[in-house]
Amino acid sequence: MGQTAENLARLKGVTRQDMDEFGVRSQNLAEEAIKNGFWEREITPVTLPDGTVVSKDDGPRAGVTLEGVQGLKPVFRPDGLVTAGNCCPLNDGAAALVIMSDTKARELGLTPLARIVSTGVSGLSPEIMGLGPVEASKQALGRAGLTIDDIDLVEINEAFAAQVIPSYRDLGVPLEKLNVNGGAIAVGHPFGMTGARITGTLINSSNSTTSSSVWRRCVSAAARAWRWSSSA
Repeated sequence: MGQTAENLARLKGVTRQDMDEFGVRSQNLAEEAIKNGFWEREITPVTLPDGTVVSKDDGPRAGVTLEGVQGLKPVFRPDGLVTAGNCCPLNDGAAALVIMSDTKARELGLTPLARIVSTGVSGLSPEIMGLGPVEASKQALGRAGLTIDDIDLVEINEAFAAQVIPSYRDLGVPLEKLNVNGGAIAVGHPFGMTGARITGTLINSSNSTTSSSVWRRCVSAAARAWRWSSSA
């Protein structure tokens, strides 16, 4: 995956400065969101065998600065651009969602938090898999009869800044609408759970603002992408 991020950076003209600035943004937004109690609404405390209660994410780092990350060395290539400061950390996590039909929700007397109104799927060369979600996102928007201007909030998984930056630029996503409480560069990208995590984060974010329409997107390791346009 790291090599594909390096490929994308060169293909799309993403600079080390761009990537470092985005990484710092993610950490700083997550730090602010923690102070505001945002992430507490997503974390289920876990009690360890010794009685210790884990109720906070240990991924985000406080006080991250651009000057601090600019000195980090490349991880995947000697002359590379990807560093520990502009990609997600390796960590563990779990998340769950309950998805059902309108009929079942009414039967159970439940009020949905959000609604899936469209999806999109795309595939491309695995060497540049990070761009897979771009076309899939365009499909989902088109099927929903929406444009990016109709969307209030966007979540893109931050496996690498090298992948997020060209994706949001190609799609025309305003930066102020993107991963507004920080992303995977800060909180991590545990494989297998990230799609559920960013969906929950997006719903949580929409409930924290006056936004009524949000859009969820996540990159998959197989260069496929699924998109949900959701009305919350």
